[in-house]
Amino acid sequence: MAYLSIHDDGPVRVIRIARDERLNALNLELVDELVAALEAADAEEQVRAIVLTGGDKAFAAGADIAEMAEASAVEMKLRDQFRVWDRIRGVHKPVIAAVRGFALGGGCELALACDLVIAGERAKFGQPEVKLGLMPGAGGTQWLARRLGKARALELLWLGEPISAQEALALGLVNRVVPDDACVQAAVDLGKRLAEMPPVALRCIKEAVYQAMDTALADGLEAERNLFYLLFATEDAREGMRAFMERRKPTFRGR
Repeated sequence: MAYLSIHDDGPVRVIRIARDERLNALNLELVDELVAALEAADAEEQVRAIVLTGGDKAFAAGADIAEMAEASAVEMKLRDQFRVWDRIRGVHKPVIAAVRGFALGGGCELALACDLVIAGERAKFGQPEVKLGLMPGAGGTQWLARRLGKARALELLWLGEPISAQEALALGLVNRVVPDDACVQAAVDLGKRLAEMPPVALRCIKEAVYQAMDTALADGLEAERNLFYLLFATEDAREGMRAFMERRKPTFRGR
């Protein structure tokens, strides 16, 4: 069963979660299909950026609780359903979430796992797992702690109350807030701007930034320097510097 709607807008691959009758609840099959679609887009040379979105009412309203309600701890451990989420971080190209409506539980974690987030003005973000006697399992505690710090992360996780798009913007969880009907197009337009940038440099920058979240400063600085030096082996770097000196717009080819 296909849970996604996929099309290209120029160099931008738009992936929409299309389980609207369940507010895009994330069951195991849907997540597998989504990760495969992200990896496929990452492997296609003509795709320069990826936009991930949902429906008008929900980006994704959370995990499919029916799949977990009767499972034992051993069954959940053997299922290891969150392992596939690690592959999202392995996508090298820019991934932009366009969030309208609810992004709760796994939906919020999915948005936070993307590189950038454009939110519709009526979007809601939250991790309500505590109200089920649970906690986030797909990265919610880690993303929120890294972005918000201990105190604010614990408040959101312990109370489980959703926050508005404007609050998420003030906290630095989203990049910008736009009218709901302009959300997806704003994300696509941002993707097209990124598509004009040198792809190898974008990839190296993404790698360095994510490494900064996981390592000590000295290790992150060393990684950044090495990636900087590596870019001097690319045709795009030569083109970019020549174009600057020649006062013209560069043409980047991803080599």
